Amino acid sequence: MKKKLIVSAMLAAAAPLASAQSNVTIYGMIDMAAVRESGGVAGPATKVTSGTTGGSRLGFKGSEDLGNGLKAVFLLENGFQGDTGAMGQGGLLFGRQAYVGLQGGFGTVLAGRQYTPHYMVQVFADPFGSGWVGDSKNLLGTTGNSFSRMDNTVKYISPVVGGFSAELAAAPGEVSGSSASGRQLGGSLAWTNGPLQVRLGYHDRNNDTATLHGTDNARNTVLAAVYDFGVVKLHGLYDWNRGLNSSVLRSTTEFFGRPARASTDSRDALIGLTVPFGVHALLASYIRKDDRTGFNQDASQIALGYRYSLSKRTDVNVAIAKIDNRNGASYTVGSAIESGTGNRSAMIGLRHAF
Repeated sequence: MKKKLIVSAMLAAAAPLASAQSNVTIYGMIDMAAVRESGGVAGPATKVTSGTTGGSRLGFKGSEDLGNGLKAVFLLENGFQGDTGAMGQGGLLFGRQAYVGLQGGFGTVLAGRQYTPHYMVQVFADPFGSGWVGDSKNLLGTTGNSFSRMDNTVKYISPVVGGFSAELAAAPGEVSGSSASGRQLGGSLAWTNGPLQVRLGYHDRNNDTATLHGTDNARNTVLAAVYDFGVVKLHGLYDWNRGLNSSVLRSTTEFFGRPARASTDSRDALIGLTVPFGVHALLASYIRKDDRTGFNQDASQIALGYRYSLSKRTDVNVAIAKIDNRNGASYTVGSAIESGTGNRSAMIGLRHAF
């Protein structure tokens, strides 16, 4: 009799907890691929790797209705390597995203580790979604993780009004005695009208540290558009980059005594397309980096991909990409989470979402 009473009491105590957790969703994705890289200084490399089309992840998200149209929301997203079991993003537990916030008629306010508005515009415009071996990050974007994600961030996301919406984000550098050092600011504006979507993004990162005192901020502005014709979707992007750390750097290999270095003044452009037909989809993109510095280290990338959907949550993907480097530039073909070892790469992978 005592055992029955104890069990009944435990179930009664657990009932409110189960009800409170009913709005929490556990989700994730595991992405694995065989990759062949070539054109590198050390020779070809063959890999079985994780997170090629998109980083493998495990996430928790949920909300609580606070009444009067107000909700509390949260998201915790861990990145991991499916090939080794190691955590991604430098070993951070929730390195992909970690935030809490409030949502209502005024929009959404979030605090924590989040994607930068500028990066989300780039992902929107890239047919490969900033993944596969055709990843736009191979030539676009900046050195370091802060281009895609910001720590210590407060972000505001507006409601959609007349087809327009906006995002604003700010993150203090948290440096004693200086409110500007390490500070990041960003924003984006989006407009949708039927099949046409246009977005504008901006990111400003202060480089003021003990070793970079007095240097210019890294400033990135991107304008992107996608038009969906139904049978084909066209993608376009143009990027303005100025200042130290405003462009990605892959290596320091010298070319006739001229070291490869990250550009401090460049213009980047992307054109691409997505052709869906049934369970199939073809993807393609061409990217051009125009280095406006005296070193003129230009580069271009062409990428082709194919996706076959086995179900709504599982697909097989194949892609190839090649970069043409000029005047000592040494950009490499990487994927969603890896920078790659050479200027050519091919992959075949399997992705499952849950």
